[in-house]
Amino acid sequence: MKTAFWLYLFLFLAFFDLHAQYPILTPFAVSLGAAPVFIGWMMGIYALTHLPGNIIAGKVIDRHGSRRYIIFSLLSAGVILLLQSYVQFPWQLLVLRSLSGFVLAFLSPACLALLASLSQDPITQGKYMSGHGVIHTLASVISPAAGAFIVANAGYSGTFQSLGWLLIATGVMAFFMVPSSASVLKSAPLEVIRDNTLPTDPLTQSQPAPISWRFFTLPFVVACAQGILFFELPLRNTGISGIMSTGILFSVISVGALFTLCLFFLNRYSPVKRVVGGIMMMACCFFGLAALPAIPLVYILFVLGASKGLIFPAMASLFIKLSGGGRLGRVFSFQSIAMSLGSFIGPVAAGQIRGHLSPYFIAFLLLMIGLMMLPIPRQTVATLYPHSNPDVL
Repeated sequence: MKTAFWLYLFLFLAFFDLHAQYPILTPFAVSLGAAPVFIGWMMGIYALTHLPGNIIAGKVIDRHGSRRYIIFSLLSAGVILLLQSYVQFPWQLLVLRSLSGFVLAFLSPACLALLASLSQDPITQGKYMSGHGVIHTLASVISPAAGAFIVANAGYSGTFQSLGWLLIATGVMAFFMVPSSASVLKSAPLEVIRDNTLPTDPLTQSQPAPISWRFFTLPFVVACAQGILFFELPLRNTGISGIMSTGILFSVISVGALFTLCLFFLNRYSPVKRVVGGIMMMACCFFGLAALPAIPLVYILFVLGASKGLIFPAMASLFIKLSGGGRLGRVFSFQSIAMSLGSFIGPVAAGQIRGHLSPYFIAFLLLMIGLMMLPIPRQTVATLYPHSNPDVL
């Protein structure tokens, strides 16, 4: 339990640093003279470099353990933030954001692998994973407003330095508090220790169940819509007062997500119904942002956040059901790839088209297209609704 506490703390601080930059990066880039197209690339490059980092992390963490990669990720990201405080040209910010995306790609997989190794009981492991989700959401609630407050009092340079030193201090704590792989594996089966790998579910070692590629358009379009929102929302007002209000708005989104995450009775409903309902809700929110300016922005963003809290747990349950409980590692890796691509394409596309068409409307269209591409074949209906009649559906 002590190790889990420290891992949650490291994850919270890392997510805090990441989300605290959302209301800051776009105004900072504008202050450097960056154009909207360049800002779109700057926002998207983080997700693009995150992708190879995740692919590499999956192999090296299993081979060498989590400890060194947790420390490496925290210290490297802190140094990059310190360098970011001295940026004077937009291209320098682009390079540092790309490096930050790569090094932070190791942190979450390493912490999750170490959390999973703390217990052999599936129920306890599930609690650890749920704790990870709650920590992420809490950090995203607090950090945008906190980041906006810091930049209002310390400026851009002081903010990046504060966040950088916070990550470096966290990395130093991780050096002393995170156990080595040997101590984590001492309770694992002998054959696992001989292979120097973390214990895994044998079902995940089998070949993945055939899942239509169209299901992976769902995480892609959701991530793309989120990328558009993270790009477009800070451009409403790039002044200090605008940064403060943007930070609060990002926190409103997270509060909405936390609201639906706490509605545990929703897990009783079919994941298909929850995914479709959540994406429909999110699409309506983006349509409201594009075409209904009379609706208060706070209300729309709260509902949008609530849709996120509904979609992501349901999407995980959907992929588990579709895979039949096997090949989950590969299935979720495909989901991560789809989300990374969407997070890259969304802000890049928004930067290209915002002078001609509202990016929010593009997000609405993408979400509706994703719903239309959702396949519900006979075998899928039988899997998700075992007591139903496929001929009627």
